[in-house]
Amino acid sequence: MSDTAEKTERGNRKTRQGVVLSNAMAKTIVVRVARRMTHPLYGKVLNRHKKYYAHDENNEAKVGDVVAITETRPYSKLKRWRFTAIVQAAAKTE
Repeated sequence: MSDTAEKTERGNRKTRQGVVLSNAMAKTIVVRVARRMTHPLYGKVLNRHKKYYAHDENNEAKVGDVVAITETRPYSKLKRWRFTAIVQAAAKTE
């Protein structure tokens, strides 16, 4: 199935990019997604973030990786996102 056919069949699913904060749970990662917004009254640019719980079937993502997640059906009480790809691997430290 092509990418465009999947979009029309499933609708427009939201995608986000963020940093993995935790991978301690089985098949679950916690992703911190940052965004920039302008204060409505004062105009100052603010950094805001939100944590998403995402399903990682093969436990591929490691702490510090920049990953892409996609909106999906509910897997549990908190998991409504699915891990799709590693955008940038974390720097290895020894």
